[in-house]
Amino acid sequence: MTKYIIRRIVFAIPVMLAISLATFLLIQALPGGPFDAVGTKAMPEQMKALMERRYGLDKPLYQQYFLYMGNLLSGDLGPMLRFRTQSVNDIVAQSLPVSMQLGILAVGLGFLIGIPAGIIAALKHNTMIDHAATFVAVLGVSIPNLVLGPILILIFGVYLGWFPIAFWGADPPFILGLFPKPTADFWLHAVMPTFALGTGISASVARLTRAGLLEVLGEDYIRTARAKGLRERVVIVIHALKNSLIPVATILGPLLAGVLTGTFVIEQIFALNGLGRYFVNSVNQREYFLLTSITLLYGVFLIIGNLFVDIIYAWLDPRIRFD
Repeated sequence: MTKYIIRRIVFAIPVMLAISLATFLLIQALPGGPFDAVGTKAMPEQMKALMERRYGLDKPLYQQYFLYMGNLLSGDLGPMLRFRTQSVNDIVAQSLPVSMQLGILAVGLGFLIGIPAGIIAALKHNTMIDHAATFVAVLGVSIPNLVLGPILILIFGVYLGWFPIAFWGADPPFILGLFPKPTADFWLHAVMPTFALGTGISASVARLTRAGLLEVLGEDYIRTARAKGLRERVVIVIHALKNSLIPVATILGPLLAGVLTGTFVIEQIFALNGLGRYFVNSVNQREYFLLTSITLLYGVFLIIGNLFVDIIYAWLDPRIRFD
């Protein structure tokens, strides 16, 4: 396993280089530039030329790319072109913890609800409980965050007044800057965005768990375990559940990468200062360095997530070997 992990990390280097080059060239190919207009007035050509020279945007593309990569290797993600009082490092340091907090809570909620619901639906196959769980799962997948978020705000924020409708908890993070202090203010702010994002995740997890468990329960080794007189709980938990979670583990890598780097719909609806909002705005504002850095960050999380999934595969099914 150690050799496999090292090999995957080595292979990830050219992948990240290809992602950075493709993103850098594509954002540069978009019409317009970061200094074409400021507010309602166009920037004078002389001032625009000075700003482009200041940030090296007047150089050939290959020189700009190598300059960016050189700064990236030293830990500098680049400057902000529109909001020059901050750098890309500042934006990532401020917004990434918020997106990661939201993502960790949403994924935790999704698995906390989805796996037990899928197990119950599979064990009660073709009963009213199974039909009800399947209906709720389909409903959860069908309702987009764009609809669910405003409904939660309207009911629980405006009419009932139970939870704040915007912003994130004011408590500073702790433990590597990712996890919030467990105070009432934070959890009140986190309930609605976490539920809005975690509902769709839990529905998908429940459907995959149900389908995987139903398939495994029909295998020969499950019938053998039952024939040996093992308790049904032991058969399900020890023999069936681990193998049935392989499809669930498959979606874990891309899912973690997406939610940890920001879900811009939820962040826009609940006015969260997360990385997803900056990602969308960077396209409109032609923030070359910010967009490239966020894309690279997503690629890193995706590679780490898929590597984590491979490790989970080996734990769930001992027959899977990578060395």
